[in-house]
Amino acid sequence: MKLDPTDLKILQLLQADAKLSIKEISADLGLSSTPVYERIKRLEKRGYIKGYVALVNRRKVEMGLMAFLSVSLKEHSQMALLKFEQEIIKFPKVMECYHIAGQYDFILKIVVRDMQDYHDFTFNRLAAMDNIGHVQTDFVMNDIKYSTEIPLD
Repeated sequence: MKLDPTDLKILQLLQADAKLSIKEISADLGLSSTPVYERIKRLEKRGYIKGYVALVNRRKVEMGLMAFLSVSLKEHSQMALLKFEQEIIKFPKVMECYHIAGQYDFILKIVVRDMQDYHDFTFNRLAAMDNIGHVQTDFVMNDIKYSTEIPLD
């Protein structure tokens, strides 16, 4: 399915505010509600829209420390990589995990309450995994730009 300008505009509007009503989106596009509703349902069905979420302020829920962990594994067989992926997704404090090319094998984005919580995570969870070779941690000092919107120009 090729997206036309109306589909792209719908995606842009929903990325900026997923709580917009069909009526509000329709008004912005200058269309009636029915075709907008049908387009959104089609975008959902075809996987362009994966879901709708509330973005929670991590500091308000006492998860004030964010870090990026670069992880190298000891073994790089397909089985070892898959095992790491299957285990790491079970940890709620891991918000994002990417398999990367370069010096490290994976980058994890984690949120924790504080330095003690970070220590508990790395010592009791991450270091307890069989195949961990090296972990380099970079702590976030300040959020400069944070966005979940994918540019659709």
